[in-house]
Amino acid sequence: MSAQEHEGMRRSGAESAARRRGPWSELREHWGLMGLYERFEQIVALALTFLISLVILVALLRLAVNVWELLVLGALDPLEHQVFQAIFGMIMTLLIAMEFKHSILRVALRRDSIIQVKTVVLIALLALARKFIVLDTQTETAATIAAMAFALLVLGVVYWLMRERDDRLLAAARGAVRAATKG
Repeated sequence: MSAQEHEGMRRSGAESAARRRGPWSELREHWGLMGLYERFEQIVALALTFLISLVILVALLRLAVNVWELLVLGALDPLEHQVFQAIFGMIMTLLIAMEFKHSILRVALRRDSIIQVKTVVLIALLALARKFIVLDTQTETAATIAAMAFALLVLGVVYWLMRERDDRLLAAARGAVRAATKG
């Protein structure tokens, strides 16, 4: 085994050990190295994560109560268009909140240094998809629907382009690692 392969195995072992320890222990280790503003950012990110988690929990409980009333008590017909839209609108709202919380948590646990633009575009796509699900075609104008469709298309193209760029960068990095270990 070459020295480079040994070093690569040592590094991947250290990374998996860090993952087993958990993200919170990693944050505690880095706390002493952070400046005042970095600590402030971490506290804000953790507070936002906690608050969004509470909102998600309450929304999930309300959704469960609504579905319970809908299905078990027979208060509403689940095949009714407005009921279906309302339930799926609530589910999409939960998904959007969870993705938002996930992006903030990645910053809080130092996985990313800033909020990623790709994540913001994804959240915007989810929000527009939710809007289309709950859209009442009787009250919205054709121009509004067309504008939302265009915005959805543009955001989808931007997300696709960003993903393609990330895939190319990842492939190039993997190629460089392979070349370095062979050479």
